Amino acid sequence: MDRPDLELVLAVRQHGSLVMAARALRVAPSAVTKRLAALESRLGLRLFQRTTRRVSPTAEGDTLCERAVHLLRAFDEVEAELRERQVEPAGPVRLAATFGFGRMWVGPALAAFQAQHPGVQLQLQLTEQLPDLAVEGFDGAIWLWNAPNERAAEWVSRRLASNQRVLVAAPGYLQHHGAPRSLQDLAGHSCLVVRENGGGPGQRFDHWRLQLTGDAQVQHVPVNGPLSSNSGEMVRDWCLAGHGIMLRSLWDVAPQLASGELVRVLPDHAMPDADIHWLAPYRSQTPRRIRLLVDFLVERFHLEPWKPVQPAPTGKRAPPGSRQKR
Repeated sequence: MDRPDLELVLAVRQHGSLVMAARALRVAPSAVTKRLAALESRLGLRLFQRTTRRVSPTAEGDTLCERAVHLLRAFDEVEAELRERQVEPAGPVRLAATFGFGRMWVGPALAAFQAQHPGVQLQLQLTEQLPDLAVEGFDGAIWLWNAPNERAAEWVSRRLASNQRVLVAAPGYLQHHGAPRSLQDLAGHSCLVVRENGGGPGQRFDHWRLQLTGDAQVQHVPVNGPLSSNSGEMVRDWCLAGHGIMLRSLWDVAPQLASGELVRVLPDHAMPDADIHWLAPYRSQTPRRIRLLVDFLVERFHLEPWKPVQPAPTGKRAPPGSRQKR
């Protein structure tokens, strides 16, 4: 059985007529009649019941038609993939990302990818609510946290980079109020709270879940302060102005840490719950342009470019074999 046989049985089932099937396949009706009879003879099965009014599939014909749909789709996907390998990838890719990470890190990454592959058109939608990717026509999302539990079976997920939330403050604030030496000391400080994503039932913004480096135990630390907002950017502005201590993703405050506008507070503690993931609706065959994009994002982000660069040692080492004077 070959591809024309599969196309033949599907055309006959769809149109319910050998004449109409022949017209759809652009062949003579006699050719359809002969090919169908030869196929049934070869299989030893009756695939269609013929009457003067209609041609309808038997149970065996229905089974063959259902398999034919999947087989023909697989043929098309293989051919498309092979064609893509011969030419520069092209076509649209529609993506979603959160406002902060999307603007700071995803946007520049997509521009760099598009420069390498001019035939790809990238559409980025920034949003604070993760869309229903398949229903809303997205090819994927670059998102903090993994796929929701209710979508785990329908979506594919790949971690692009690890990330953590860290405690930071402006040097001026610490000069006036002192630096906390323990998590318990945070109760005596003005803590700037971000109230994102609408605050669902049971969600506590006034408790920070922090872990000591190398320790799996999570400590719930109650915090309070006179300033809070649903805007992370607003809270960051307050922090830069010296109004308190905030808990913020490392990727979001990396420039300010590098410049010294902000400094880490209790640097051995962090909230490691905000890894960056690629999320996409499940599809049996992913277009090459999307596979290339995901590989590019993994390569771009896996080293966590937002991590502060460690300063090089300032001391000079003695040349090998030399002795220092006493």
